[in-house]
Amino acid sequence: MNTILRSGLAVAEISSLGAELVSFRRTDTDTEYMWNGDAAYWTGRSPVLFPMIGGAAGEAVRVDGQAYPLARHGFARRSEFTLVESSDTHAVFRLSHSADTLASYPYPFHLYLTYTLNGSTLDIGYRVENPGEEEMFFQLGTHPAFNCPIGGEGSFTDYYLEFEQPERLERLFLNENGLITPGQSETMLGGDNKLPLNHDMFAHDALVFRNVQSKSVALKSRQSDKSVTVAFTNFPDLGIWQPKNAPFVCIEPWHGVADIEGFTGDIREKQNVISLPPGSQFTSALAITFN
Repeated sequence: MNTILRSGLAVAEISSLGAELVSFRRTDTDTEYMWNGDAAYWTGRSPVLFPMIGGAAGEAVRVDGQAYPLARHGFARRSEFTLVESSDTHAVFRLSHSADTLASYPYPFHLYLTYTLNGSTLDIGYRVENPGEEEMFFQLGTHPAFNCPIGGEGSFTDYYLEFEQPERLERLFLNENGLITPGQSETMLGGDNKLPLNHDMFAHDALVFRNVQSKSVALKSRQSDKSVTVAFTNFPDLGIWQPKNAPFVCIEPWHGVADIEGFTGDIREKQNVISLPPGSQFTSALAITFN
């Protein structure tokens, strides 16, 4: 089931499966900004990554000495959410623990995604609650895929990413299992704030950046005025991804990254893992502006 949000400038469509944003169209220019999920490249559009990001070493997470099988990027993206609140411009979705989730992730939880459409900006709030009696550990990430070129204007190499401020970014490499390869990195930005895009830079999977200082990244073109700006709160890490020669690019604010190859530690030792005491909540947010 899909929920439609409307403003005077745009229409956003969210699926209850994964509480996933599947379409964002500017009605004044009839421009679709979100990837359409064509299986020739990738069926996703904007999945939420919970309770882990990327690959897990051994395809499992370990909690207090016990291994739990958990697929890459977690289970939330393939789970049916409940629509708990909606209006013309606002919708709230909830996913809670179940017997199935507890078999792969042994913590009770409530995960809420809140969408609010204001003109051509879509605010997405993320809230994780711990209703259990023990401290819980998790990672949380986003994965929106934007058409590139936007509206079919120009070519992919006309585009660049503009960070809010100058960055010194070292790209971490992923192996074929989605795990970080130890001891390998590449400088992608050495004090600039613009990263030109080309298809070859994704030959070794996603660009993975730890502890980004900027709080927004914009997808812009030298040949078009159309752009997308992704502002993020409480997401210190960032992934940039594209399958081979695909007509889209993903800008993925994260809290946490994949395991390092050979990692055998407990879930509480995962990189940038979030710890949440009983009765507490964690919040983070995106604000995506479609120009």
